[in-house]
Amino acid sequence: MGTRAWALLLVLCGTIFLEGIDVAMLAVAIPSIRADLELSTNAAAWVISAYVLGYAGFTLLGGRAADLLGRRRMFLTWLTVFLAFSGLGGFATEGWMLIVARFVTGVSAAFMTPAALSLITTSYEEGPQRNKALLVFAGTAAGGFSLGLVIGGLLTQLGWRWVFFAPVLLAAAILIAAVRLIPAQPGGGRQGEADGCPQPRTTETAAADRRGFDFLGAITAAGAMLLAAYAVIRLEHGLDGWELTAGAAAAAALLGTAFVGVERRSPAPLVRLGILRKASVVRADLGALLFVGAFFGFQFVVTLYLQELRGWSSLQTAIALVVMGCDAILAPTLTPRLVNRFGNGRVILGGFVLGIVAYGLFLPVGMDWTYAAMFPTLLIAGIAFALAYGPLTIAATDGVTESEQGLAGGLLNTATQFGSALGISAVTAVYGLASSGSDPGSTLSAFRTALIVPVAMVTLGALISSFGLRGGRGRRVAGATAGASSDVSANAARQTAS
Repeated sequence: MGTRAWALLLVLCGTIFLEGIDVAMLAVAIPSIRADLELSTNAAAWVISAYVLGYAGFTLLGGRAADLLGRRRMFLTWLTVFLAFSGLGGFATEGWMLIVARFVTGVSAAFMTPAALSLITTSYEEGPQRNKALLVFAGTAAGGFSLGLVIGGLLTQLGWRWVFFAPVLLAAAILIAAVRLIPAQPGGGRQGEADGCPQPRTTETAAADRRGFDFLGAITAAGAMLLAAYAVIRLEHGLDGWELTAGAAAAAALLGTAFVGVERRSPAPLVRLGILRKASVVRADLGALLFVGAFFGFQFVVTLYLQELRGWSSLQTAIALVVMGCDAILAPTLTPRLVNRFGNGRVILGGFVLGIVAYGLFLPVGMDWTYAAMFPTLLIAGIAFALAYGPLTIAATDGVTESEQGLAGGLLNTATQFGSALGISAVTAVYGLASSGSDPGSTLSAFRTALIVPVAMVTLGALISSFGLRGGRGRRVAGATAGASSDVSANAARQTAS
């Protein structure tokens, strides 16, 4: 790739870096925000959950909107909204103001991130060049989240409002660069080799204008996703208020059924249901959901263990968990070579197997484990992400037509957002059900029981991923040179809400 092509890629990767650092910093700052604004436990939890609800509820719609309304337009518009409401969050004086700001920020991320991903998949030729770009994009989140944990701890010492203002500066820089680097004209093939910068090749704006936008499909999809996300978030309450959880899930199922009916009859469906018959896409999305859910469910349990049982500070915990972002360093030299030699499917399966090993090693965690005893699990978990998530991103978009790349990205982001929410909610629910007392021994026992959830999720993911090996060694990634991680690391931020 030429200089301009790399510049465009860095701008688009800056989006996922921005999201990762934004939510990671908030995770560390929640205790200070709660104390300063005198928030209740429920209100503090909703500061985190509102972002997740907005992101998970609208990411499918956001992905398809990029295809139909223009990827550049959606990217620049929602990056601007992200910038504005992140800044407004820093001026919040009441809990409800912060919750609203985080919800809108989550919605903006739901439109912005799939647009960035689809700009990559339509700007770089399918094969080694696109794979390289996708691995860089997927891996950037690791650096953002890892740095965000530490920077958030430092900024919180100056004042929690800086946690909101800092992303504004980064978003403004990305926006200025994006206006210059993302081609304004839709469609039109690729640019010449002189500048080395590919151009987004298709949008369906004109077609959408001719056939009309599927507003009924958009409404039913957003409603179903919002209710489903709310039901998943409420799982962390266990049996407490189960009627509300079940009601939200039932309503989501009804709206989801209505959505399918609308799409079958629409002349210009928001989601072409045939994409769900593509086995590799469905398998990759399910794999991403389970892998991300296991990772952040595990991270949530470890955070509680270190802070509540061991008495570590937020900054100490953040520094301890930085090693889990090692994929940003290891994957550029490891993942592409392994995929090129063994095939995409086998490397994905290897990531799941390493996940099983990592989380299994932590099951017998003791009351006085040293950091040296925890280090192998944290390191292996990071390596597992280096192997699994980047190839999962490739598999989720590989072979999809250019006109549906935003949809494919939206499906992947939906899966990862629901996965992170499900993983954290599930371990929280199991922990609550397993708790039999407030003494340290009972708490430790509950932690060990909750750790079964991530082990079960990666085991199921490994089983699903193994079906992709039946057709052979899987697609290779020749010449890819970058690392892999998860853009949904953002939702791990809920780990501090409790």
